[in-house]
Amino acid sequence: MIVPIVEGHAERESVPLFIRRLLHDQQVFDLPVRQGIRVPRDQLLKRHELERKVEYARRQDGAQAVVILVDADDDCPRDVAIDARRRGEPVAAGMPVSVVLAKTEIEAWFIAGIESLRGFQGIGHDAASPADPEDIRDAKGWLSRHMVTGRTYVPAHNQASMAARVDYQLAATRSRSLRKFIKDVTQIADRLRS
Repeated sequence: MIVPIVEGHAERESVPLFIRRLLHDQQVFDLPVRQGIRVPRDQLLKRHELERKVEYARRQDGAQAVVILVDADDDCPRDVAIDARRRGEPVAAGMPVSVVLAKTEIEAWFIAGIESLRGFQGIGHDAASPADPEDIRDAKGWLSRHMVTGRTYVPAHNQASMAARVDYQLAATRSRSLRKFIKDVTQIADRLRS
């Protein structure tokens, strides 16, 4: 079982759904994914708190891997992920640990594949991804501005369904952090199946 650790309420559902989608598209049907364990980002990245949460995830019945996904906000995704993984791996006791920081928010992944969401969940029929969707500040606001009149993006209502629908292969061509997430999930699946 893959145990995700996430920062937001909406991610508790959307990140496991996204991982299941990736696994199913790779014909991996026998690797369950638990509902995400929510830990606010500022707490998770504190010294000792990340280690405690990885330990908690590791102790879940059937746990085989830990996937941590948080928003990068203003931090360098690579530097924070390397430090968090270095701290989490010893606690995981040989279990694979992935740490990905979505630059700057997970919603940037939806923006990167926005053409596949046109007409869905209120996204306008003419919505088009900008050149670098990961550089957008306030990706949630960007999504709201590209919805039809009267609709706004609300993570609790929209995030899981968008994660289930977005063309993640298209989005990955425009999002380095999404490519890292896909690569990590794929490597975990390969390692657990071998």
